[in-house]
Amino acid sequence: MSAACRAPQRLNRTSSRSRRRAVLATAGAAVAALVLSACGSGGTSGGSGNTNFITGKDGIATVEKSERADAPDLSGTTVDGKKLDVADYKGKVVVINVWGSWCPPCRAEAPNFVKVAKETASKGVQFVGINTRDTSTGPAQAFEQQYGVTYPSLYDPTGKLMLRFKKGTLNPQAIPSTLIIDRDGKIAARTLQALTEDKLREMLDPVVAEK
Repeated sequence: MSAACRAPQRLNRTSSRSRRRAVLATAGAAVAALVLSACGSGGTSGGSGNTNFITGKDGIATVEKSERADAPDLSGTTVDGKKLDVADYKGKVVVINVWGSWCPPCRAEAPNFVKVAKETASKGVQFVGINTRDTSTGPAQAFEQQYGVTYPSLYDPTGKLMLRFKKGTLNPQAIPSTLIIDRDGKIAARTLQALTEDKLREMLDPVVAEK
């Protein structure tokens, strides 16, 4: 066989290797995206550097009051088209819940959040959702109607608000995630799992009790 006939075979092998590399690269990117946006319990630690927080066996991470970091700018438009800035709630304890209408664990925990939000409002507690990965507000509004959610949720389809949390702080890394912001606007606790009513109160009550 002549060299001219063998050349296309070498080219095909090279092309095949290139395609395999491209497929692997695409698969790797997909896995990385899944880790960031997966609907599930996620891990129990996040960020990097000097974190200054401790995660218990229950998956709830807490920070001593003197070591807490400021919450980032969490402002924007809600799923029903209103403007909202979490900083306006300073002086209250704020529960931030990251959720998506497409997420089964989010649906499972929703009634617990609705109940606790109603029962703690008189104690100076404000619940705020961050709706993410919903491509339009329609499904999010239907979710809120189905579960009787009356507290507001910022609409964050691409996760930009989640990326505002600094590395080394308690930050949301999974859907659902829940964070507690103290009365001074600092991040006090976080979990990367769906919460029962008891677990939610376990996170919230110590921060509400702070003076």
